[in-house]
Amino acid sequence: MRNRYAAGVLGVLALSLAACGSSAASPPAGSSGASSAAASAFRGATFVQPHPRPSFVLTDQHGKRYDFAARTRGKATFLFFGYTHCPDICPTTMADVAAALRGLPAAQRDGVQVVFVTTDPKRDTPPVLAAWLANFDPDLRTKFVGLTGSQAQVDAAQRGAGVQVAEDDGQTHSAQLLLYGPDDVCRVFYLVGSTVEDMRHDLPLVLEG
Repeated sequence: MRNRYAAGVLGVLALSLAACGSSAASPPAGSSGASSAAASAFRGATFVQPHPRPSFVLTDQHGKRYDFAARTRGKATFLFFGYTHCPDICPTTMADVAAALRGLPAAQRDGVQVVFVTTDPKRDTPPVLAAWLANFDPDLRTKFVGLTGSQAQVDAAQRGAGVQVAEDDGQTHSAQLLLYGPDDVCRVFYLVGSTVEDMRHDLPLVLEG
């Protein structure tokens, strides 16, 4: 993504955008409702006010209707908005999530759903999403879900999740990797700079409520 990767203090990260293939730049100032991870048991960044699991319906990588709220309700769920042609941030994020899951006991790992929503629906058709996601989850029992739809549907999904709507044909998009718990709220999220170990540490806490 181009020259607008968001990196700054956690107080403004919830409003940040990521620009793949760029250097770091400060995001616009604003109030995010995010607090320092040091103030909680989580290693990821945390929200002062937990964000509820959003409701939106898109099309999955198999060409089938996917109701996000209904299909993921009661499950620990990673949600990320990006695009498959991204040269760095998006594939790295998916690879890190997969690595974090592989470090968990099977009973915990299998209960976590990963959902990737494209911000570039013109190019990211269901077959494209399926081929791309297969690079990350071949050995995982719970397969990653890739979602696409019309531009209006994708934009509405981003608004529902409380992230900024992508710009530049989807190439400048939210930097947040959201993690919802079985209680259907998101308390913790990750940005570039978060590690596999951070996610692996936080997942059991999220799963245990």
